[in-house]
Amino acid sequence: MKRLHSSRRIWWFLAVIPVVGFLWWPLSNDRWTIPVDEDALARKEAFLAAPLAPDTLSRPNIVLILADDLGKMDISLYGDIPIKTARIDALGQEGVRFEEGYITSPICAPSRAALLTGRYQQRFGFEYQPHDRYPKNRLEYYVYKWFLDTPEWQVADEDFRYPGKAELHKQGLPPSEITLAELLQKAGYATGIIGKWHLGYDPPSLPNLMGFDYHYGFYEAFSLYADPADPGIVNQRNPDFSDPHIWRKGRTGACAIRINDQVVEDTAYLTNRLADEAIGFIEKHKAQPFFLYVPFSAPHTPFQAERRFYDRFTSIEDPRKRVYFSMIASLDEAVGRILDKLKAEGLDTNTLVFFLSDNGGATYTQATTNAPLKGGKFTEFEGGVQVPFFFSWPGHTPSGMAFSQPVSAVDIFATVASAARVPLPGDRPMDGVDLMPYLQAEEERPPHPAIYWRSGFQKAIRKGPWKLLHDELSGNGVLYYMNCDPYETTSLWEQRPEERDSLMTDMSGWEKELQPPLWPRVMNFRFRDGDRDFFFPL
Repeated sequence: MKRLHSSRRIWWFLAVIPVVGFLWWPLSNDRWTIPVDEDALARKEAFLAAPLAPDTLSRPNIVLILADDLGKMDISLYGDIPIKTARIDALGQEGVRFEEGYITSPICAPSRAALLTGRYQQRFGFEYQPHDRYPKNRLEYYVYKWFLDTPEWQVADEDFRYPGKAELHKQGLPPSEITLAELLQKAGYATGIIGKWHLGYDPPSLPNLMGFDYHYGFYEAFSLYADPADPGIVNQRNPDFSDPHIWRKGRTGACAIRINDQVVEDTAYLTNRLADEAIGFIEKHKAQPFFLYVPFSAPHTPFQAERRFYDRFTSIEDPRKRVYFSMIASLDEAVGRILDKLKAEGLDTNTLVFFLSDNGGATYTQATTNAPLKGGKFTEFEGGVQVPFFFSWPGHTPSGMAFSQPVSAVDIFATVASAARVPLPGDRPMDGVDLMPYLQAEEERPPHPAIYWRSGFQKAIRKGPWKLLHDELSGNGVLYYMNCDPYETTSLWEQRPEERDSLMTDMSGWEKELQPPLWPRVMNFRFRDGDRDFFFPL
């Protein structure tokens, strides 16, 4: 009998070994090894080192203000909201407002990568959001899938192949890319970034190594706005699965506040503190041309509002929306303070000011809807990729102009380069165009024959009056005639096969110019459109 029990234990043990091995076997894989394009890096260095032609004219200052997850309908110029965003609105009312202003990705980091390089981020593999954590083994993967899968969020299956630890530290803006800051440094500009970076957490992808003389802010996608115990702050938790992680991270690691890579302690409300730093940068460099990039974190989660605004908006009954719009009020005030500093120093007439958001409003917070635009952050529907987008250069741009042709965030790079009289690099495709000839009626054609989006299996194109979106994962697609249907209510996918097939062919041709992603997605965001599902990777 003892031998029988012993034999059973042995067989049980032998049967368990393969299961344990299967579940615990590491998932890191060299498929996701991130190379450095040495040839492109050498060409970049040669371009930046080449002297500019002699030029005695003064160069204008550049101020680029970026909001985070601010939907187009979250400002009072466009949306029926319970507050007034008077200073942001004024930029669009007194300068140029791009009525169909697009970003290149409906999520933070890829959008920013294109903004600062003037190139579609898929050209250099920055297709997905960078991550600091992937499943280490199948057991971890299945735990995530069982416990994190929700109606909106689903754990992505990447064939159980994920980057190793060493490759995590390489995720970020490739060193071979030329940033707008590096381009302007070439022309003698002082360059500063005040706020969120989110283009790499380690060298060589840090802001001080990518053309910025000065950085105040944080590297991650988020950071606390203030100490949650501060009595002057109202905190609001959100229902999505990522919210506890954000609060837990606080201001640690890549979420820490830094000055030029050195962690500092700061207790002031972050949006106000960023405005302070931006004003200080202008004061310090007002006697020379400067490039000031101010990527605010507002109104991205975590939801923390100043009580002075929260107490003012008593008409907003939903506490989540009350905090959200209080954060936008702080953002509006901060933008106004920066503009006031430019005017006080007499710099406003010699400064290009851009304002836009990195993507549409985050509907999963239940604080905004983007309506009447469809969808929001993560989706290539209009609510995810069409953003508030304003441009002002007094004496050069028309006042109060509503520009109706589609433009892209990549156009900022080319427009700034032209204004600063710095040539664009000629060794790589540049996707943006100088917008000034279009704004001054010197060019009658649309700025772009087509605008493209791709995030893995999710693809979209806007060409003339047509917009197509195709989800290869679900097999679902939509086709809209935007001139008559700007809110994407009626798909003509079946009724207009000629336009559908032509746009699909155009998209395929563009994709041949792109590189594969440098790292994998980890989640899919599910969007329900009528009786069909669309999935968007992140």
